[in-house]
Amino acid sequence: MSEEDIEEYEPTEKSAPHDRDEAGPLDEEEAPVRPYIDLGGLKVVPRKGMQMRLEVEEKTKRVVAATLQLGESAVQLQGFAAPRSEGIWRPVREVLTESLKKQGAKVSEEEGALGPELRAEIPAGEKGKRNVRILGVDGPRWMLQGLITGKAGSDEAEYERMIEVFRATVVVRGQQPMPPRDLLPLKAPTAPETAKQ
Repeated sequence: MSEEDIEEYEPTEKSAPHDRDEAGPLDEEEAPVRPYIDLGGLKVVPRKGMQMRLEVEEKTKRVVAATLQLGESAVQLQGFAAPRSEGIWRPVREVLTESLKKQGAKVSEEEGALGPELRAEIPAGEKGKRNVRILGVDGPRWMLQGLITGKAGSDEAEYERMIEVFRATVVVRGQQPMPPRDLLPLKAPTAPETAKQ
């Protein structure tokens, strides 16, 4: 999803689980002291067997997403700037639904582990299909989006494992002014570091 796609939509009330500030996804100010893999706008907890891939925009060469894979499941993470008092997950869901339907996907909005999420069945190959789940959580001046693929797209136990990975993510919004819906900048990881309190 490009930033332009969601530019025309107005933000609305925030969408987040009631315990977001304790169970995550956390803001940098809320994060406990522990080792993290620093990706700039996001910090992720290293896990045994986890593989990480950075998605790079071909034209600009900037990192636009981080995909974390555990076994047969993966979650792609993207952080977006948001207004202080309003959320952007609802309008983003509307844009994603439209975009997925244009690709021939069957899309439904369901109540997931962290609030409203999208579930989509995307055509793959000649007769195949791919199940994905897209979730988002509004935090203080940011929104974290997760695209869950692989086995977790249809298997509840795997889905719960990916939710744990998503909730362990720390969002580093920074103090610099950013237009709402801009992607938080990501970078190639440095060695795991301890988050500051």
